[in-house]
Amino acid sequence: MAEIVNLRRVRKRIDREKAAERAGQNRVLHGMPKAERTLLAAEKNKSDRTLDQHRLETGEGE
Repeated sequence: MAEIVNLRRVRKRIDREKAAERAGQNRVLHGMPKAERTLLAAEKNKSDRTLDQHRLETGEGE
């Protein structure tokens, strides 16, 4: 005899699986979160400023 299945539960499970798949695709498309992007940009700016502050002025190229 066939197994009894609650159609509402099956439908919800399928919807959750589709939503999880869409979420995975969106994560790939949109990359990292905004907070992480801003943190990375701030760290890059700080390292650039620090590097520029330690640059030696030789007077060449003038």
